[in-house]
Amino acid sequence: MKRYKIVVAYDGTDFHGWALQPTVSSISQTLQDTFFDVFKENISLVGASRTDAGVHALGQVARFHTNINIDVGRIMHAWQSRLPGSIIIRSLSRITNDFHPHYGLLNKTYYYHIFGTRPLPFLQRYGLYTARNFDVQQLQDMMRLFVGTHDFSAFSTGMPIGDNPICTVDNIGLTYYRRFGVYRISITGNRFLRHMVRRMVGAALISAEKKNKVSVADVQNILVGRSIEHCLPCAPAKGLVLYTVHYKQ
Repeated sequence: MKRYKIVVAYDGTDFHGWALQPTVSSISQTLQDTFFDVFKENISLVGASRTDAGVHALGQVARFHTNINIDVGRIMHAWQSRLPGSIIIRSLSRITNDFHPHYGLLNKTYYYHIFGTRPLPFLQRYGLYTARNFDVQQLQDMMRLFVGTHDFSAFSTGMPIGDNPICTVDNIGLTYYRRFGVYRISITGNRFLRHMVRRMVGAALISAEKKNKVSVADVQNILVGRSIEHCLPCAPAKGLVLYTVHYKQ
């Protein structure tokens, strides 16, 4: 039994997330079905992140096992040639028995894109467009509130009972790309709860919108209070991209 690691990029618009689901299409199911079509062998992919419906990725990491004995380059070429244009395998390599995408994680980096002006049609599916004016400095100040180690219970959705709500956000940056009229929020942390990044962005953006009266202190109180009973929004999935996953050496 040979073990492989793949790094995958995908446009998540037309998929119901990474994880297998019984009645709708997913990224992992599409990869597995395509592998079977080519090599007539079933595989089971384990991914580093269970990205939600509509979320994109540039650096999703996954592992699988197979009995086939073919050169890595040939596997990748044959598999890639059958995949839809919305999924691409960026790399494929043999791994040792003890590698698992969930363990030995150093950090993950997510991007969230916000268009300050109406985007071109072929860009609009990759970011949130808001016609409302927002204060860029306030947006930065709000996002910095989440840096550090916190209980993020108030910024998660459907957290399983007993799951650990403590996460460490190492860094948050904000960059404006004038050519595309887009703001990129970059968030790096050791782990993320379900919808955590989107809820952080939603809170920061509503606070930064000039007509709203949600202050940094208001959001901080919600963070510290840990209650999910609040009205802060969850930003749309289409603006979120899993950029990269780093592992300890």
